[in-house]
Amino acid sequence: MSSRDSGNARERAHARGLYPAASSEGRSRNMRANRRADTKPEVALRSALHRLGYRYRKDFRLDLPEGVRVRPDIVFTARKVAVFVDGCFWHVCPEHGREPTSNEWYWTPKLRRNVERDQAANEALVRAGWRVVRVWEHLPIGEAVAVVTAMIEHVNDGSAEG
Repeated sequence: MSSRDSGNARERAHARGLYPAASSEGRSRNMRANRRADTKPEVALRSALHRLGYRYRKDFRLDLPEGVRVRPDIVFTARKVAVFVDGCFWHVCPEHGREPTSNEWYWTPKLRRNVERDQAANEALVRAGWRVVRVWEHLPIGEAVAVVTAMIEHVNDGSAEG
């Protein structure tokens, strides 16, 4: 879909009341620039893990039992560890997340659905025998690496259940 087509699709969806119009063209550009994958915090974590010798798959879709599909940011397939790097706004960080101040009718339910989807993904992964690591985008890279490597080593040393 070209940017012209997607712009028309946005206009049609807005006209039908599915989502609000941007408050400004600058805000619209900012929101369009948000990425689903390869965010700066995710790339930094992957690079740090790679430098330490860890190998993984990025943005790898997992088809779990019960028809559940999950796409963690970083996946250690052999160790069954799924890593998510969550953005503070999109995943409602308890430290930095905030209530939307404009277009609340749209953003509040959307963000709530994101949190519910995250919880459902965590539960489905655990039921399927996976270990889940979620780190916030604001976590310093050294701390994020320590959390992930601790889980990997926990699985490696045989002390993990499941």
